[in-house]
Amino acid sequence: MPKTEVLLIQNVVGLGGESDLVKIASGYARNFLIPQGLAVPVSQGNKRRIEALRQRRAEREAKELSSMTELGKSLSKVTLTISVKTGDDGKMFGSVTSGSIADAIKTQLDVALDKRKIHLEKAIHALGEYEVELRLHPEVRSSIKLVVKSSNPLPPPPAEPVAEAPKTEKRSYKGASRSAGDAKQG
Repeated sequence: MPKTEVLLIQNVVGLGGESDLVKIASGYARNFLIPQGLAVPVSQGNKRRIEALRQRRAEREAKELSSMTELGKSLSKVTLTISVKTGDDGKMFGSVTSGSIADAIKTQLDVALDKRKIHLEKAIHALGEYEVELRLHPEVRSSIKLVVKSSNPLPPPPAEPVAEAPKTEKRSYKGASRSAGDAKQG
């Protein structure tokens, strides 16, 4: 299959980033990347564009890194509270997922954060306090304190009644024992 070299103008998932020169199947380039405006064929004029694209990419990545670093520092100082429905025994209905945490960050802190940047080993199924890891950038990791509480008030634990000593009765069973012959018949 013939290969062709193209210059990527935008990031293409699984292929490369902006300003990368990649060798791909000519049909993929001709039928998808070039018509979509994601790549241009390599020529002398386009090779001059490479430096401008790399400069723009470096500036964008540096700006993104600094903004994510600042966001990580500010989020690490915050405590996020999520209220969930619980039963009478205090067990949660459902669970707290990275999507619900992202929604809570958006509503409480007015910060739009993609749920894929919130790293949970598994969904949260119990009330309490948790430390949730945020992977904001490949070089920036932070954490946020999460408090999961019940939206409906839990009933107070029942007061334990004072236990009285159990009364024992002595009963006598006359004729209650069976002989071995009676047990086989019965």
